[in-house]
Amino acid sequence: MSASLPTVIQPAATKTLAAFAPLFSACWNRIARYVAHRAAIARLRELDDRALRDIGLARSQIEAAVHGFAIGPGTSGQKPAATGEAGPWT
Repeated sequence: MSASLPTVIQPAATKTLAAFAPLFSACWNRIARYVAHRAAIARLRELDDRALRDIGLARSQIEAAVHGFAIGPGTSGQKPAATGEAGPWT
């Protein structure tokens, strides 16, 4: 028998670690998104009310805006439906 013990055992350990890779990746992405949202909220809270009004936000709408909810006249505060169409700004 020419195979050594570490060569025989390693594939089982690699399979076990590979099974956790998607879970680890999903957790890491969620943590990164949380940190980015908190940083954006902190930056917006630093602005005065006039600057917030210039970009179309009230102080009470900061968190909803950072999380992607539609805020403004004619919206119901719900996330916009993905239509695949380009917006008026493009």
